[in-house]
Amino acid sequence: MTAEAPLLFTAAAGRLDAALSDLSGISRSQVAQLIEAGQVTVNGRAVLKTSFKLRGGEQLGLLLPPPPSSHVAPEDVQLDVLYEDEHLIALNKPPGMVTHPAPGVTSGTLVNALLGRMQLPEQAEFDAEGGYRPGIVHRLDKDTSGVIVVAKTVAAHARLSESFKDRETRKVYLALVAGQWKAEQRISVDAPIGRHPVQRQRMTVGGSHSRDAQTVFVPLAHHPDGHGRVLALLRCEPRTGRTHQLRVHLQHLGSPILGDKVYGRESEVIGRQALHAWQLTLPHPVTGEALHLVAPPPDDLLSAWVALGGELPPEVLANETSHIHASGALQSGV
Repeated sequence: MTAEAPLLFTAAAGRLDAALSDLSGISRSQVAQLIEAGQVTVNGRAVLKTSFKLRGGEQLGLLLPPPPSSHVAPEDVQLDVLYEDEHLIALNKPPGMVTHPAPGVTSGTLVNALLGRMQLPEQAEFDAEGGYRPGIVHRLDKDTSGVIVVAKTVAAHARLSESFKDRETRKVYLALVAGQWKAEQRISVDAPIGRHPVQRQRMTVGGSHSRDAQTVFVPLAHHPDGHGRVLALLRCEPRTGRTHQLRVHLQHLGSPILGDKVYGRESEVIGRQALHAWQLTLPHPVTGEALHLVAPPPDDLLSAWVALGGELPPEVLANETSHIHASGALQSGV
């Protein structure tokens, strides 16, 4: 919808973001973004505070930005293909690449690159809130590298989506962390994750509308840094798929991911968050056989660990490749 003039509402008492969400039908998180962008007025004056208290009866103005174009141009970008057949393609996504277009991001994404080499299912559909994501069944954060699967057909998309929803997949990540956790043994974290009550772009343990979240962390190597912290190279196995789950759980342990500017701090040894989607096992959408996908640990992450004085364990250096298990389908997992 394009709005040349603001939409007008009469306020009920309460928080500005909650009241405007109820009146407009727009999600509270979207309303919060519009408030912070100066697109909301109270009695004709812009208010930038989402928690602004309304007495009731005020006139609220909401100026909606024009929707982003649903046209996404194909781009000629070289991709690191791990596995491909007529039903799906699995890629090793580089750090710095956004998975799919969204408001404000229309080029340089994985979807742009894929459209440069193939057609993707449901290309005509566009979700203004979630972004344009044909074929996408799961996402990786912009600065997270590693395995990502994209469906080539509508049927494959539906089946793969079910696999993730029903926790029929097994995911393994590799991370570098630094902090108070001694990282001497495997640990299971069971801590619900929700939206941060103040910083709405962040997630936190607890938070608003929290959902259950479980992760297993397995130290592959660790050593003290000489400044009261423990550095660790971790195998991370999320049992659920919450937004920023690994990053939030590691911050909760007191050992955030190196280079994570949101949940930790910048690092001198790596220019992005040191998190890599290392392995993904899931049932093939047509045959049901277990498809095991492996994206080798990237050079920047391995070099960062060595620069910190760490030694690379054998399992990280193993030259494992993606393949289909001939023994049959995946029986259980996440």
